[in-house]
Amino acid sequence: MGRVVLGVAVTVAVATCALAAVVVGRRVRSRRKWKKVANVVRELEEGCATRVGRLRQVVDAMAVEMHAGLASEGGSKLKMLLTFVDNLPNGTERGTYYALHLGGTNFRVLRVQLNGQPSSDFEHEVERQPIPQHVMTSTSEDLFDFIASSLKEFIAKEGDGSNISQDRRELGFTFSFPVKQMSVSSGILIKWTKGFSIGNMVGRDVATCLQEALARKGLDVRVAALVNDTVGTLAVGHYHDPDTVAAIIIGTGTNACYLERVDAIIKCQGLLMTSGRMVVNMEWGNFWSSHLPRTSYDIDLDAESPNPNDQGFEKMISGMYLGDIVRRVILKMSLESDMFGPISPKLSMPFILWTPLMAAMHEDNSPDLREVARILNDIFEIPDVPLKARKIVVKVCDVVTRRAARLAAAGIVGILKKIGRDGSGGITGGRSRSDMKMRRTVVAIEGGLYSKYTLFREYLREALNEILGEDIAKHVILKVTEDGSGIGAALLAASYSS
Repeated sequence: MGRVVLGVAVTVAVATCALAAVVVGRRVRSRRKWKKVANVVRELEEGCATRVGRLRQVVDAMAVEMHAGLASEGGSKLKMLLTFVDNLPNGTERGTYYALHLGGTNFRVLRVQLNGQPSSDFEHEVERQPIPQHVMTSTSEDLFDFIASSLKEFIAKEGDGSNISQDRRELGFTFSFPVKQMSVSSGILIKWTKGFSIGNMVGRDVATCLQEALARKGLDVRVAALVNDTVGTLAVGHYHDPDTVAAIIIGTGTNACYLERVDAIIKCQGLLMTSGRMVVNMEWGNFWSSHLPRTSYDIDLDAESPNPNDQGFEKMISGMYLGDIVRRVILKMSLESDMFGPISPKLSMPFILWTPLMAAMHEDNSPDLREVARILNDIFEIPDVPLKARKIVVKVCDVVTRRAARLAAAGIVGILKKIGRDGSGGITGGRSRSDMKMRRTVVAIEGGLYSKYTLFREYLREALNEILGEDIAKHVILKVTEDGSGIGAALLAASYSS
């Protein structure tokens, strides 16, 4: 009997030890799994670090590149394009003005009524029209006749429709394709993008093509301004607040423009502008500097993009790319461990995670992060993600977004430094901050990444305060504006009306 009891005891002990070994083994494997994931996150944090010293290096690099781009064509990654806009709206404009915005597969027609004083709710009407597919690849005459016909129908709806032949109307034309601006109301098409392919248009003045189509349709409408959408944003900002000196678009893409002294634009010496200033379109998405904190994810994204070694700044800060950087990090974590279960093929699909969805995960405040779980399941087909893993995904979103916002802030301060509005007296200024009387400085910002993404907005403002210091930063106001491509074009038509 004793031997039986002893045998049972030994068996139980062996089984207990075996079970303990299994449990310990699982814990060890689990720790290893989480350690690998933690290493991925730590490396990401280190690669994306934007300490204030580094941000100030980016500021200096931006200002230097701006100088180089103003000195000569091709002298910088920043194109620093001349817009010939030297007369921004100021709120005193009166009358009815029109705008056309051709930005892709749709275009818009707008009418704006101005009463001679700045108003945030001035009367305006908008109509949207799709561009027929065949027109996008036909001839310039077909395209602009279609646009002119749509404008004629829009005007005919005013009042009783009998006013189609009233006095000449003024129009601002926002043409969101690469153009070499020749004057405030003319520009030559460099190339088509966004699915358009009209061969006989390249190298021609787009405003003239539109003007000829308007004449063919019997419309007495003058193209008063050919507008870039970023310049339109500056026009809207300046209309509401004359202290507006720059405009930033930060949405799907990103760009910036600002008011520059004409005598600082060395590549066009001898150019006479009434105000002594001109709006310069920076095309800052193409900015690059060795001080930008680049990771392996950025390098891979760039290499696999349709435009490698191009638009480097845009690929780190704009809404087009942030979601895909996060996707690449989640894929790396899935390859390193099984924390997300079997690797989903969806994780290898570029741009499947849109930035608004990434923002929704980042800003999920529910205790169990249910929105994170839903998006991982709906987009990547990864079900039942443990809470610990969801928290790590939120952390990844935070690291990527924080870097983007802080780099955007550095870009803004770079502009302010170039024009002497950063409290240092400009890039060549020798005065100390204590000698400077800082002027109120407004930057107009348009785009959903800034206006709709609270954490992005907070991180950008925080970085601005760190770089400039509280005493200087309090004089810099960031103002959300809307519809620079539409209302801004109509306001510039008013500024340049005959």
